[in-house]
Amino acid sequence: MQFFGGTEISPSLPASTASGNNGHMMYVFNRNGVCLLYREWNRPLHTLNQQQDHKLMFGLLFSLKSLTAKMDPTTPDKANLGVPQLPGQGCSFHSFRTNTYKLTFMESPSGIKIILVTHPRTGDLRESLKYIYNLYVEYVVKNPLYTPGTPIRCELFNTALDQYVRSIS
Repeated sequence: MQFFGGTEISPSLPASTASGNNGHMMYVFNRNGVCLLYREWNRPLHTLNQQQDHKLMFGLLFSLKSLTAKMDPTTPDKANLGVPQLPGQGCSFHSFRTNTYKLTFMESPSGIKIILVTHPRTGDLRESLKYIYNLYVEYVVKNPLYTPGTPIRCELFNTALDQYVRSIS
């Protein structure tokens, strides 16, 4: 089954983009801003508690989405900053880069937001996020024991995710 075009999950992974284990951390939020999953691989410094970190990340995403929609040069009707938009509506951003990290973002049609923070020289990860979303659908959404809106606690998903993120280069 495929959700964002391309191939099925099993046959082939998206191509690598550089070299080494570049994944630092990943967040999965639902449409209401609840953090369903937080994973770390290479995060050397913890400056906030986990709840503050999640709120800060979701607030950043909300603000960036609002700003990009407001600045969209192709839409004559501009909504006020902060007004929620439907997934896929208006202008959106995919990533931004600082001198210490790159944040890549994807929002599914159902409002699931996947954020992957990697090394700043990591290439385009849009196909990788689509692959991670397909893992989420296969291992979490289709799991009859999973209750939507609750934190993800699926060992098969975590194992597949860890293996894939460690292979991102």
